[in-house]
Amino acid sequence: MTGAVMSESGAAEPGTSWRADYSPLAPGYDRLVGILDASAGYHEQLRLSVRRMGLPARGAGLRLLDVGCGTGASTAALLQVLPEAEIVAVDASAPMLERARAKSWPRGVRFVHAGLDQLAGGSEGLPRAARGPFDGALAAFLLLGLPPGEVDAALHALCGLLRPGAPLAVHDCSVADSLGARARWLALSWGLVIPAGALVTGHTEVYRRLCRSVRGFDRVADFERRLSAAGFTDPRSQSVPGWTRDIVYTFLGRRPVSS
Repeated sequence: MTGAVMSESGAAEPGTSWRADYSPLAPGYDRLVGILDASAGYHEQLRLSVRRMGLPARGAGLRLLDVGCGTGASTAALLQVLPEAEIVAVDASAPMLERARAKSWPRGVRFVHAGLDQLAGGSEGLPRAARGPFDGALAAFLLLGLPPGEVDAALHALCGLLRPGAPLAVHDCSVADSLGARARWLALSWGLVIPAGALVTGHTEVYRRLCRSVRGFDRVADFERRLSAAGFTDPRSQSVPGWTRDIVYTFLGRRPVSS
């Protein structure tokens, strides 16, 4: 969930996005996720996006990438749906990863402190097990709020990390196609996300930015075109059910089987 490249000290590298601001939120972040789960089914929505990837049951023999894993909610979703897969969970925020690593995980789950550019570049500083190719990737709330050029670069990088034919699921928000969705997102922002974030983390500005970013994010068809331009085949999308329908989406694509 935190996509900016970070230095070892936890400070954002020059030129990266505001997502670096998530690091100070780490101590209370799981409490906020719990509030969002109780009100909007946060965890089940993540599991739904994993199921939509169409991977073999239980994931035996698969290597999966959870990029922008935050404190591990998306990692848990992958594990619950595909418990026999090997999962490499990556985040650029050291404090978020510290919270994730402190939880109980099976041996097949590995957490790596890195940015997406390091993964894509095959950095020699990364553990060999953290390098591609992968049989599937999940990016949950990773791309939201990035400038368009960074979104395109991230999608290109993710495509390059996948095996031929492997799926990518982008779990993110879009409200540009629906006046009703924009109104519900505004109510959710000011009625829940911002006040709950302030209560459990003591911060508000990052949540205000998040809420603004959702309003400015791509239309669904525009994001599908981004997937195509990044090299993915069969780009498509499905919203989640419930009252966050037409707000939270699974965007899907596959790396081509052959060039």
